Amino acid sequence: MQQAQSIIENWFESKEWSPFDWQREVWHAFIERKSGLLNAPTGSGKTFALFMPTLMSWIEAHPDNYQSKEKNGLQLLWVTPLRALARNLEEIMQEVVDDLGIPWSIQRRTGDVSSSIKQKQKTQMPEVLIITPESLHVLLAQKGYPKRFKSLKSVVVDEWHELLGSKRGTQTELGLSRLRGMNKDLQTWGISATIGNFDEAFDVLLGIPSPDDAVIIKANVQKNIDVKTVLPDDVEKFPWSGHLGTNLLHKVLPILDKSGSTLIFTNVRSQCEIWFQKLLEANPNLAGEIGIHHGSLDRNVRNYIEQALHSGDLKTVVCTSSLDLGVDFTPVDTVIQVGSPKGVARFIQRAGRSGHQPNSISTIWFVPTHALELIEAAALKEAVQDEKVESRDPILKPIDVLVQYLVTLAVSEGFVPDQIYKEVRQTFAFQTLREEEWDWILNFIQYGGKSLSRYDEFSKVEPDENGLMKVFDRRISRRHRMSIGTIESASMMRVKYMKGSTLGRIEEWFISQLNVGDAFWFAGRNLELVRVKDLTAYVRKTKGASSKVPAWLGGRMSLSSNMSDLLRKKLQDAVNNTHDSIDLRTIEPIFDIQRKRSILPGNDQFLIEKSYSKEGCHCFFFPFEGRYVHEGMSALVAHRISKLMPITFSIAMNDYGFELLSDQDIPIEEALKHDLFSEKNLVRDIRGSLNSTELAKRRFRGISQIAGLVFPGYPGNQKKSRHLQMSSGLFFDVFSEHEPDNLLLQQAHDEVLQYQLDEARLRQALQRIHKQEVVLKHVDRFSPFAFPIFVDRLREKLSSEKLIDRVKKMQKQLEED
Repeated sequence: MQQAQSIIENWFESKEWSPFDWQREVWHAFIERKSGLLNAPTGSGKTFALFMPTLMSWIEAHPDNYQSKEKNGLQLLWVTPLRALARNLEEIMQEVVDDLGIPWSIQRRTGDVSSSIKQKQKTQMPEVLIITPESLHVLLAQKGYPKRFKSLKSVVVDEWHELLGSKRGTQTELGLSRLRGMNKDLQTWGISATIGNFDEAFDVLLGIPSPDDAVIIKANVQKNIDVKTVLPDDVEKFPWSGHLGTNLLHKVLPILDKSGSTLIFTNVRSQCEIWFQKLLEANPNLAGEIGIHHGSLDRNVRNYIEQALHSGDLKTVVCTSSLDLGVDFTPVDTVIQVGSPKGVARFIQRAGRSGHQPNSISTIWFVPTHALELIEAAALKEAVQDEKVESRDPILKPIDVLVQYLVTLAVSEGFVPDQIYKEVRQTFAFQTLREEEWDWILNFIQYGGKSLSRYDEFSKVEPDENGLMKVFDRRISRRHRMSIGTIESASMMRVKYMKGSTLGRIEEWFISQLNVGDAFWFAGRNLELVRVKDLTAYVRKTKGASSKVPAWLGGRMSLSSNMSDLLRKKLQDAVNNTHDSIDLRTIEPIFDIQRKRSILPGNDQFLIEKSYSKEGCHCFFFPFEGRYVHEGMSALVAHRISKLMPITFSIAMNDYGFELLSDQDIPIEEALKHDLFSEKNLVRDIRGSLNSTELAKRRFRGISQIAGLVFPGYPGNQKKSRHLQMSSGLFFDVFSEHEPDNLLLQQAHDEVLQYQLDEARLRQALQRIHKQEVVLKHVDRFSPFAFPIFVDRLREKLSSEKLIDRVKKMQKQLEED
């Protein structure tokens, strides 16, 4: 191994680099055939830590002909969550093997790779294949897949923290279980940024039980992050989240001028489009120097932006999470985060896009979209300094993913139920899968379960003469291969010039609201809708002044539990006046009015404000737990109050609190005497407080697509969203009435509690409130904390122009003593 390591060391020296000690530690463990998980920050050289020992092992095994031996079969499988990351990795690895004279082929297999390359991979696999979780399962759905993986030695799962906690992570677990089932000695490594539950991430990656000699290696690299805040000159005493941060545009432009290159991150695609538009309006000289990048843009558009940024042709790119992960954009000097990122890990990940080299400083500017977000700015600075990062909880027992996986195996080589059951039970996600649940799943894919057994199209799998479970219907096989994946999305429409290229995709519901001739802003262009045909919106450029900006469903994010804790801590610092934070000092005028009208709640207090207006009686509650928890808590509180007397409510919420509004007096004083915030009978009361059946029906739509009950259509001929909703809703109703023990139906109800309402976190919040002093303040006018929640409810009723006028008028009235 001395010769092999010397060759690699010489390569580093030729680049005027030197390997880090932690990289050498990974090399040593890898060469000893150990599996493990590497914790390393963005831009620290983690790719070289795990690619180089693969080459070392190859050189050591073939010392005389490693530079001439070709067509060696698959040696390394590199799983990545993003296509853009795959392209970047391919370039890096190809450069290394070319420099070393090793005739290895480095290839990708993702959705944007041509079908001709994929066909060639069927007969001759490259030595290194870079792949997404979905494409790995597509490979497992191809006949002859065991032969293609026969020579595989190692698997590396990149950005594991990004997959963990999603069904894509479960999909990765299942794929790894099959690869290990074919090769007991398969070496598995993961690469992850820092997360709060690193040991659990290790177990999920390596399966149950994990190998005895598996290791966790942490890079001893201190990532220096310089967090700065764009502070407003004048602080609105009654802030609201209506202007998306563009009121600070004049302060962002000088940052762009001083920076060599900048990424501007927004949380949602609509905000990305707005910022791109506003920046060009504010400084037309940016034309040709600024680009836009988000997940709904066409792949070719995104490729161009990535390449232009890498080459330095673009100075600024406005983007979303589509550029969060480890694509190597060396030229990026500065990152700007518009609005609260809602989580520490996301903020650090984005900060790491700048200074993307070892020992360099990452600079990130925080641009608040309203003044109260400066509390979060102060919290983020402390979290970055102390490395207080969220956990990513793994998904447990998603039956829809397992159903899809078993059909995947059945459409290729088939599977032996007992063998696959053992493999599946060794994954973290399905370690508690019971035999009766397994039997139900097998029955479901063979006959459609109790409810669908009379319909042949749901009898997908059947045993052959050797007992292998297979799909024999070619139509079912084709449809299944086209549907592999766990990313749930609304029905999308292609946006295409009348004569020319495709710009990207927009959700069908948005286009359905437009008339021919209407203008909208997309991909950084002002477009006029010409016609709609076959789920394609044909457009042309226009100079019309009034344009709508697309909104995408599911765009709103919620504070992480970690951010909620940090935010409450910063409020306590403001209460005690024990801080030197410029962010908190800037909004001290808001705190002063909050103290005057109500109180500034500390960690040991839970504030409720009661007031009256022409609309009726308002009660504002301030748990500071994030929008998702407030959604469940507000419905729970409303339900418990309504059990005391007949009363109806309107409900509004933001990340800091929620409002109950009624046209009659809300008996909050009486309700507080009846354990209003008790966790007793929590699940029962949540289900009684919400239309939980309707929520579960919405969740079931995605579950039914993943499990193969509903087919979304072929490329270019997708079914319309209303058809998918009707189909999945019909299945939901049938199962509810005739098969209430259906595991997919139960999963839908469980997901409402676990993910949509975050029942575990809601329970913890109630436990915390139970220990706090509940402070009920009767106020004659809205406080600064209550005002933005009130405005959020108005937003549903008023147009943007009318809302702004109403808000300005109310702000002026509220600021009067």
